[in-house]
Amino acid sequence: MKNIRNFCIIAHIDHGKSTLADRLLEFTDTVSERDAQEQVLDDMELERERGITIKSHAIQMDYEHEGETFVLNLIDTPGHVDFSYEVSRSIAACEGALLIVDASQGIQAQTISNLYLAIENDLEIIPVLNKVDLEAAMPEEVKDQIVDLIGCERDDIVEASGKTGYGVDKILDEIIAKIPPPKGDVNAPLQALIFDSVFNSYRGIIAYFKIVNGTIHKKDFVKFVATEKEYNADEIGVLRLKMEPRGKLMAGDVGYIISGIKTSAEVKVGDTITHVENPCENIIDGFENVKPMVFAGIYPIDPDDYEELRYSIEKLQLNDASLTFEPESSAALGFGFRCGFLGLLHMEIIQERLDREFDMTVITTVPNVSFNVVTHKGEIVEVHNPSGMPEQKYISHVEEPYIKAQIISRSDYVGSIMKLCIDKRGTLTNQVYIGTDRVELSFDMPLSEIVFGFYDKLKSISKGYASFDYYLSDYKPAKLVKLDILLNGEKVDALSTLIHNDNAYDFGRKMCAKLKELIPRQQFDVAIQGAIGTKIISRETVKALRKDVTAKCYGGDITRKRKLLEKQKKGKKRMRQVGNVEVPQKAFMAVLKLD
Repeated sequence: MKNIRNFCIIAHIDHGKSTLADRLLEFTDTVSERDAQEQVLDDMELERERGITIKSHAIQMDYEHEGETFVLNLIDTPGHVDFSYEVSRSIAACEGALLIVDASQGIQAQTISNLYLAIENDLEIIPVLNKVDLEAAMPEEVKDQIVDLIGCERDDIVEASGKTGYGVDKILDEIIAKIPPPKGDVNAPLQALIFDSVFNSYRGIIAYFKIVNGTIHKKDFVKFVATEKEYNADEIGVLRLKMEPRGKLMAGDVGYIISGIKTSAEVKVGDTITHVENPCENIIDGFENVKPMVFAGIYPIDPDDYEELRYSIEKLQLNDASLTFEPESSAALGFGFRCGFLGLLHMEIIQERLDREFDMTVITTVPNVSFNVVTHKGEIVEVHNPSGMPEQKYISHVEEPYIKAQIISRSDYVGSIMKLCIDKRGTLTNQVYIGTDRVELSFDMPLSEIVFGFYDKLKSISKGYASFDYYLSDYKPAKLVKLDILLNGEKVDALSTLIHNDNAYDFGRKMCAKLKELIPRQQFDVAIQGAIGTKIISRETVKALRKDVTAKCYGGDITRKRKLLEKQKKGKKRMRQVGNVEVPQKAFMAVLKLD
């Protein structure tokens, strides 16, 4: 065990984690030249396309150091705020972390929040200054920032470049010198923590685990504590570039187990594996249950695909434990699921993965956050969906979730960032200068205001420099109203939103104007209305397609034409009573891109 090192790589998005991981794999000859490609560990098509890491990836390397062979288990983690749950799971399987900071961009918001996660778990931190070969690099200034942040010595910071491979040998030496080997007793009863799982259509569910205590052999009879299910360990092994079977794994090892599990509900990330004959006394503290921030309905385009959609979401949930879902139905869209996501990017990625990995085309409703509705009797009802809102006469007040937001930016953009946050009903709580030209702003803001396009606007006004991180603080009373969209007098429940009273009129007007562009013309007039309760606040009309019925009528008395027009008018009226209006998928997406 003294020759094992388990570590993860944490950083803000785009600071070069995956590229540096590539260099580590090449340096230790884990990846042959034939298998080498950019971002080896980002194996999902979506990750390669967008250049971001979505899943944590574990891989084992061997490294010769002063005549001894060391086994290094590396976990590469995502950097975007929406995938911070992945990071918390990876950290639970490690004893140390490489904190990577881009020499041209300095410390950013996600660097700080990931660092705090690592410190809370008592991880040994090795600071690495990446991209020192860039012309725009400011190594001395960024080193000052790192020293201020973690209080290390300047000489402890390793300079490296993921692109050229400079400093990689030094990083490996630091890992061996500073990160402690895993603590654990090989002879104690088996105790292993599941930190991830994937589904394989031939072999069932494969669980990835880290052994804290004890030893596991192939064919052992094991038990998953939380679900109380028992299995034979058909195959165990370690995660190299491909899975490599082993006969036994001991305390400190990170590996996988295949035991022919078919249903996804039987594997819980954060669960403990132990032996059936000699179980461990207590389970390992997993990770706290994740709290979704944004909710949206996902519906199959063809109602017959409902069961298939459930199956697909369950498979996705195995791989992404931060996704939550429950069945719901809608008058406009039929049966579907109410899903909880950690943010808008997370939602977009799930939608893309459903399409690519499971061939499911889905309709997603307008995302919203959850509110607490307090009735006159003092009961608190949690509302995730506008259609679940009690009637206005029963409501005493509504409370909405507030977040504490941290924005780190160049000091030139402070004014425009403050204006953006104050327009979004935020209040500035703190302003701290980090170094000479960087400032950290803290705001209290309603979560519902950052669901739509806040991140994009923040990036554009700060020319891409501002970084943003947030966590839920508490619920505060708010003047919220339910805005309904009516088509020919009928509510489309999938387009309903809960919105602050001050923004409702403006939002309703924009929404009607947008829908007018997107709803195709019918044979009859389509009235699009925005309503709060019974009060209509905006209206647009999609004009009917009209046939010129009087074309054949030339000369003669005017009553001949009038008779034909009256007949047409009656037909249109009857058509409006029986005709229904199809809302295209583009209309649901357009709501996200209003403004």
